[in-house]
Amino acid sequence: MKSPVVVVGMGEMGSVFARGFLRCGYPVIPVTRDMSVEAVAVEYPDPVLVLVAVGEAALQSVLEAIPEVWHDKVALLQNELLPSDWQKHPFNNPSVISVWFEKKKGMDSKPLISSPVWGPSAGLLVDALSSLDIPAHVVEMLDEMTYELVRKNVYIVTTNIAGLKVGGTVSELWANHENFAREVVSDVVDIQEALVGYELPRVRLIEGMLEAFDGDPGHGCMGRSAPARLKRAINQADVAALEVTVLRRIEAESA
Repeated sequence: MKSPVVVVGMGEMGSVFARGFLRCGYPVIPVTRDMSVEAVAVEYPDPVLVLVAVGEAALQSVLEAIPEVWHDKVALLQNELLPSDWQKHPFNNPSVISVWFEKKKGMDSKPLISSPVWGPSAGLLVDALSSLDIPAHVVEMLDEMTYELVRKNVYIVTTNIAGLKVGGTVSELWANHENFAREVVSDVVDIQEALVGYELPRVRLIEGMLEAFDGDPGHGCMGRSAPARLKRAINQADVAALEVTVLRRIEAESA
């Protein structure tokens, strides 16, 4: 029998990956919020992978609790994820996936575009998704994976925040409010540059965002997390002393 995969967080995303691992022949050990991570690590000290599938708000506290015996097994899939989120922890070369499929309660997974994966367990993650007919591909270099993470951030933060003002779908956002959307993107990329610490390829990021728009033109802009994403973006801008005038105007109008 193959070594097990531990999945920390069994929400919609964690459940998708768990099903994929099972189809690939790996036993899956779930860790829910009311379970002790340390106790599970004692029972399963050498899994092939530890997939952290909790939400953004819980990520840092969960990563701090990962037992040392698992430090070389970690894989991450959160939205708004950047290298600085894991580099502050003593993990040895984690695996990372930028998830480009939607999964909501009561519906099957809906891919937008292929999900890029980086790290030592990238192949396993690609295989798990492929078993469910969800496209994914391996990215070899951390720099390219960082771009992919930023691209997802630009997509989700831009559409959520713009949606607070104009609502609608991503295709309607670009067709009817392109200038406004570009202003939001500019502020969002300013924040991402401050977070990664270097200049980003803005034209390529917009093209990458539009590729995802084409993957699901009817995708709604404003999810339930939109107000929290705006608040988080403003806090990040405050720390970096950025003007982000458009985001601040949306915040004032949304108050």
